[in-house]
Amino acid sequence: MTVARARSRDEKLFAAAVLRRSFELRGEEYADGYQFVYDGVLRDLGVEDADVKAYLRANLAAVEAAIGRKG
Repeated sequence: MTVARARSRDEKLFAAAVLRRSFELRGEEYADGYQFVYDGVLRDLGVEDADVKAYLRANLAAVEAAIGRKG
């Protein structure tokens, strides 16, 4: 049995930022489902929304590249 390595804080923030940005691009019709999923992801990863927003501002190009958007 292989044990997965622990994710770094930056990896956790990146994952949450990708999720947040993906839903932002989908529009308001997905807002309720997004909030439920996003809150759970934040809790599971042990990060705060304010930290994800700051990470997203500083790393928008990398996040957008990860979701297939070209800058």
